[in-house]
Amino acid sequence: MAESPLYFKQIEIGPMQNFTYVIGDTETREALVVDAAWNIPGLLDVVERDGFTITKALVTHYHQDHLGGDFAGQHIQGVVELLERVKAKVYINKEEAPFLSRLVGLSATDLVKVDGGDTTSVGNIDVTFIHTPGHTPGSQCFLVANRLVAGDTLFINSCGRIDLPGSSPEDMYYSLQKLAALPDATVLYPGHNYAEKPFATIEEQKRHNMFLRFKNLHDFLEVMSH
Repeated sequence: MAESPLYFKQIEIGPMQNFTYVIGDTETREALVVDAAWNIPGLLDVVERDGFTITKALVTHYHQDHLGGDFAGQHIQGVVELLERVKAKVYINKEEAPFLSRLVGLSATDLVKVDGGDTTSVGNIDVTFIHTPGHTPGSQCFLVANRLVAGDTLFINSCGRIDLPGSSPEDMYYSLQKLAALPDATVLYPGHNYAEKPFATIEEQKRHNMFLRFKNLHDFLEVMSH
């Protein structure tokens, strides 16, 4: 059996236990990075040491711990610093593109606005965008073969917060239902290292993650309101 050309690296980075992901094609040596933040030089060192070149930057949502920018009196390195070092575009859900100019000063020419169902590729590796509002209006996940990079929508045995500006409990319910409908063998890779293990299958999460087990919106909202 031929070896898969997929390069997939999960990197814990920063004081909030963020996960950054590097996804690439071992044949073309091109890679994209998901949620590049906190330590851009260190991240690029890893990518360059493995022999890859970053050509795209995907962002799950606009919060600064995933994007970079000023937060709680500190500056977090992110996509702005990344674009100073590599030639790439930033892929963001169209709902959140306006936030990027305000938060970090990216121009329209730096961005590629995407919607759920859109696809992109890195080398011969295809990536599908899944719009999963709830944590933020434009939260998005990325499906790569049987791997789901879920940002702050779905965690191992939990889900993202819905008590922040722009959050929507109702949207989160339907987004989680959408992810629960993925094939059982799909492997979930979350946006933070908040659990005892860094990834799990959707089948495991349907058994153990209470937020995927609600059968109707009313019950979900009842629990989330407490």
